[in-house]
Amino acid sequence: MLTGKKVLVIGLARSGKAAVSLLQKLNATITINEGKELEKIDGYQDYLDAGIEIVAGGHPDELFERDFDFVVKNPGINYHKPFILRLKERGIPVYTEIELAYQCAKKQHYIAVTGTNGKTTTVTLIYDILKAQYEHVHFAGNIGKPLCDVVLENNLLEQEDHYIVIEMSNFQLLDIEKFKPEIATIINLTPDHLDYMASLDEYYASKMRIYENMERDGYFVENIDDETLSQYLSQYPVPCQRVTQSLDKQATCMIKDQAIYYGDERLLDLDEIKIVGKHNVQNIMLASTICKLAGVSHQVIHDVVASFKGVEHRIEFVREYNGVKVYNDSKATNTDASIIALKAFEQPVILLMGGFDKGLDLTEMATYNPSISHLITFGAAGHRFKEDMKHPDSVEVKDLKAAVDYAFEIAKPGDVILLSPSTSSFDEFSGYEERGRVFKQLVLEK
Repeated sequence: MLTGKKVLVIGLARSGKAAVSLLQKLNATITINEGKELEKIDGYQDYLDAGIEIVAGGHPDELFERDFDFVVKNPGINYHKPFILRLKERGIPVYTEIELAYQCAKKQHYIAVTGTNGKTTTVTLIYDILKAQYEHVHFAGNIGKPLCDVVLENNLLEQEDHYIVIEMSNFQLLDIEKFKPEIATIINLTPDHLDYMASLDEYYASKMRIYENMERDGYFVENIDDETLSQYLSQYPVPCQRVTQSLDKQATCMIKDQAIYYGDERLLDLDEIKIVGKHNVQNIMLASTICKLAGVSHQVIHDVVASFKGVEHRIEFVREYNGVKVYNDSKATNTDASIIALKAFEQPVILLMGGFDKGLDLTEMATYNPSISHLITFGAAGHRFKEDMKHPDSVEVKDLKAAVDYAFEIAKPGDVILLSPSTSSFDEFSGYEERGRVFKQLVLEK
């Protein structure tokens, strides 16, 4: 399919490796450009043995004067870099691996999700719902699975009509050309990635690209509660059908009588939802609307959403024990994430906070003390966190296990215990994932 085509792959992270594998399958002539030294590239000898040219240790000018049919770049490489701009000035297409996979695969049912916050939860839920009704369902993109790998692993160069839910960062959207989902949504718009984008306006505008190739028969699911999003949708008109969703306004998918409705259909009572916070109700409504548009039955949507416990380590419901609900938010490695978690609960929580001390300022976090009934600090940061939070009902303990034990000692029926550490875990664990798994094990052993 790409025999004789000369392709430059810039950056050999997960997406770059996946692109190289697909390009090999399609018989392209491949050049890899990687900033690392040759001997530090994982599997470099295999690439050389396969006849792939590797230019390592930097981005030499002469490489970017050569003729390539197209370029696949790692989405994390800033597109303002001079060597990227030089390629574009010469009219050489620059893609990310999602565009490569899309152009090479047969026709599939693509559902694309972007936004600043909530992407992974929404994509995971859409995937779970679709999987309960359809046989061939996959997830890809920013959620950690390159689309090129999905194409290769499921023979999508020959098979059609699989459902693929893609989480798309603005980095990935910047380098699309033909990518066209059947259903798309932008969950919300808040400031982010200003270290990468030239301006906030450019960041928001890049998100609008998710629907730019869509046609009249496609669907854009619109969160009408987000004023910034509404402003940008008016600047960049939507070419397909719009379906609306709102927490408190009249919309296609809306809340009334303490339940989520899609049109006149009652999908789910709010008290059946396991994950907490208005932001998660919104994620559920978006996912439910998308799955209705994809032909999923009311019953399947209801059953999957009612049993959904959220994405692991993100305000994840662990269990209810003696009337006490326990949540794992180990992924909260900064105070902003912990503040979002505290705001998700309607009552003050027993907060477990601590770990490796990376010197974060707790001034803003301390303003949320009224949302904390008891503060238990632990680990290397435990002492400073207790001092700086100035919470009237706080205690410092040695480690995570001691924090869990003490939390259960003081908890009463109706209480919520929340692990939301506000910092990284390297004093005791290899990462937030291990911390979260250990926490859940400690809770389940009670």
